[in-house]
Amino acid sequence: MDRAYRWFFGLAVSGLVAMPMLPTAAQSSVEPIAPTIAQQTASLEAQFAQHFQALGVEGAIIIHDVNQNVTYEHNRERNRQAFLPASTFKILNSLIALETGVIPNDLAILTWDGVERMVPAWNQDQNMRTAFSLSAVWFYQVLARRVGHDRMQQWVSEVGYGNQTIGSPDAIDSFWLEGDLRITPQQQIEFLQRLHRNELPFSEATIATVKDIMIAERTPDYTLRAKTGWAGLGEADQPQIGWYVGYLERGDNVYLFATNIDMRQDSDGPARLELTRRCFASLNLL
Repeated sequence: MDRAYRWFFGLAVSGLVAMPMLPTAAQSSVEPIAPTIAQQTASLEAQFAQHFQALGVEGAIIIHDVNQNVTYEHNRERNRQAFLPASTFKILNSLIALETGVIPNDLAILTWDGVERMVPAWNQDQNMRTAFSLSAVWFYQVLARRVGHDRMQQWVSEVGYGNQTIGSPDAIDSFWLEGDLRITPQQQIEFLQRLHRNELPFSEATIATVKDIMIAERTPDYTLRAKTGWAGLGEADQPQIGWYVGYLERGDNVYLFATNIDMRQDSDGPARLELTRRCFASLNLL
C-alpha cells in the first residue's frame, strides 16, 4: 500500500508541475476598449462648448449626422426654446413665393422703391438670388404682401413651420421679424431635413431652385447651403438673436445644423458663421 500510495502521490505532483501557469494580473494583456458613441459624442460636445467660450458668445448649436442618425448639441435646453426666425424664414418665403407664382423665377427683378435702408447693398434692384444672399428685407416683404395673409397662413400651417402663427393681416410683412412666429433650433433641423429630402409640399422645381440659391460655399469636398438671421433689431426691450441654419453635403452624407446665439455686438454677426465652422472642424468635416 505504501508503494502504491507513493507512486500515486508522485504522479499527482508531477501532473501539477506540468500544469500550465495562468498569467498574473501584471502579465495579462487586455485589449483597449473603443470609446462608445455616447463617449465620442460627449467629447465632441465638450469641444463645441470650448468654441462658444473662445468666441465669447452665448447660445446653442445642433449638428445632425443624417447617415449615422447621431446628433451633436451644445445647450440642449436652448435648442428646444422658440425664437423669432428672422431671415431664416426667407427659405420658406422663397418656396412659397415661387410655388404660388407671385414671382415667376429666381432671376425676376423687383425694382427698388428708393427708400434708403440700413444696409447699402439693399438699396438697389434685386432678384431672389441677390436678395437671399444679401438678406434684403424689403424684397421678401414685397413677396409676402403679394402672397397675402390667407395663402401665407395656409402654407405655413401645411408645412408645419414652428408655431405656425403669423398674426393678423396687418403683420403680413413683419411676422417673422417682430411678430408672433416662433421656431426652435430643433424645429429648424426638422424643417431642413424635409427640405433636403424633398418632403415639403412644393414642386420639385421650386425645391431645386431654393436649394440652389441657398448655396453659400461649394468646394471639391463639400457644398454648404445656409441662411443667416438676426432677430430683434431696433427693439430695445427684445434680446437680439442670431441664427445660422442649413446643411453641409460631404460625400454621400448630409449634416444638418442650426446655430442660435445672443447678439450683443456687431462682431457677433460673423461669430455665427465662425462658430459653426469650428464645430464642423471638430467633426473633421471642414
